Amino acid sequence: MRILVVEDDRKVAGFIEHGLREEGYAVDLARDGNEATMLAHVNEYDVILLDVVLPKKNGFQVATELRSEGRNTPILMLTSRDAVEDVVRGLDAGADDYLAKPFPFDELLARIRALVRRGGAERLDLLRYDVLALDRLRHVASANDRPLDLTPKEFQLLEYFLLHAEEAVRRTTLLEKVWDMQFDPESNVIDVHIKNLRRKLAAATGKPLLANIRGVGFTLRRPEP
Repeated sequence: MRILVVEDDRKVAGFIEHGLREEGYAVDLARDGNEATMLAHVNEYDVILLDVVLPKKNGFQVATELRSEGRNTPILMLTSRDAVEDVVRGLDAGADDYLAKPFPFDELLARIRALVRRGGAERLDLLRYDVLALDRLRHVASANDRPLDLTPKEFQLLEYFLLHAEEAVRRTTLLEKVWDMQFDPESNVIDVHIKNLRRKLAAATGKPLLANIRGVGFTLRRPEP
């Protein structure tokens, strides 16, 4: 899952970013309203965490602009303002929920899960392929109905492969969809994670479900008989 955090307070942004990364989310940061709209135009996000008081363009303006363009990404507004009129204005601008600062991080996670759950009929919350299953809301994966012990990043990789089962997935696509903008594309960390995930899937299923496609990338598919 990829989240855009729009927050100009570096301390608050760092707190949110660190916590979300610990939970396995890919996180992009925007420091002002213009950067937020630019990132939302070029990337697909599962949720946008949007501060109200921002340089250049406030959160109300950002939400209004995104909604006017037909973008329906769930928006959770974060602000120290908790007056009723600000809540109403934020919701009228297109926000889906509103959380006043300071807030417990567990509550932020719960709000994110709730927004994703309500995110639309097109989203599949339970993914299955062969003997694999992944629950995107409960954040658990299994093989043959037995839990898989995955790192947060391995979970994200498996989620993406299940969404694109039997398709050829390029390394650059994984960089874009599973890692965030701060990731060094020259690093071999993707290959390390793929290797570990492949090993865990093979041990749990007894077959090589995750394979390399030479010169292209990777694929999740049943092995040939």
